[in-house]
Amino acid sequence: MSNDPIYVTKPFLPPIDEFKSYIDGIWDRHALTNGGPLHKELEDKLCDYLDVPYISLFNNCTIGLMSAFPVLGIKSGEVITSPFTFVATAHAIKWCGLTPVFVDIDPETLNIDPTKIEAAITPDTKAVMAVHCYGRPCDVDAIQALADKHGLKVIYDAAHIFGAEDNGGSLARHGDLAVLSFHATKVFNTFEGGAIICHDKDTKDTIDRFKNFGIVDDNRIDMIGLNGKMSEIHAAMGLAQLPHIDDAILERKRVYDLYHKLLVNVDGLRLPNFDGLARANYAYFPIIVGDDYPLSRDKLADKLRNHGIFTRKYFYPLITDLKDYPSGDFPVAKGMANNILCLPMYPDLGNDQIEAISNLLR
Repeated sequence: MSNDPIYVTKPFLPPIDEFKSYIDGIWDRHALTNGGPLHKELEDKLCDYLDVPYISLFNNCTIGLMSAFPVLGIKSGEVITSPFTFVATAHAIKWCGLTPVFVDIDPETLNIDPTKIEAAITPDTKAVMAVHCYGRPCDVDAIQALADKHGLKVIYDAAHIFGAEDNGGSLARHGDLAVLSFHATKVFNTFEGGAIICHDKDTKDTIDRFKNFGIVDDNRIDMIGLNGKMSEIHAAMGLAQLPHIDDAILERKRVYDLYHKLLVNVDGLRLPNFDGLARANYAYFPIIVGDDYPLSRDKLADKLRNHGIFTRKYFYPLITDLKDYPSGDFPVAKGMANNILCLPMYPDLGNDQIEAISNLLR
């Protein structure tokens, strides 16, 4: 292994000439934003790739999450969600003036535990915002059944699931809305970006107006919206990436398979699995460091860093351990947050690098 650092992630980039060809068109047209031709082309191609009916591109996932509530008419009340997630999930709820209500996670999937949701429902509950953690599917049937029973909306923070499928198709088809991330660290990136997936044209039209200040036309503004539009430069990146994304996911699978082969018998380490998926996207390789492993999670992270290998305690700390959120007793989520470690995972991670990382872990 070379002496160069190995970072936890490395953005996948398409061939530069293919990206430049889209940039040349932008320079010719002088159309930079406000739903230009590349924006429209990327929406159409993503609908085809993900096999979803409607998609609205955003400048980032967090603005998409924030937009989901007003688009669904949720202006006040409580939203049930997971404490084991990136802060953007809970921040979006708070920014919309709503109250996040946290429940514990399932110890196997690390997703929100549907058996905990119903006890948290009150007359003020308006929605469930669930997270498909590490690209593994939530129990979508159980969550939808609870939502139907209690008249709740379901929004999926689908930041991790690009390209992942269950037996019915894309995970992004579930819920009233699903919000994707196209951040540089994700399987599919547009430098920065995101999208909302919905199921009917009226909802898409509402989303598109909302992300453009609520503008209907030159004479009308029918809602208090925000600026969530994706630029043509970012759409160009997505269009250049999309033809290569299946190959990139195959390379991620190579990395996953070799890690799994080398680490599966290491005492004290619990490895990820993608049960329930017809197609995984291998976005992350989280390991859970158990009590019978010789080092704590933090000491293991330090040891790897001393060898130039940068991991990530993702997700740590719990949202409920932050000063701006209510604390609570979430033993499963707390245990995961204190013991989870994401190993380097990206398409061009070399086999020799994977072996070196695994040797240190063994």
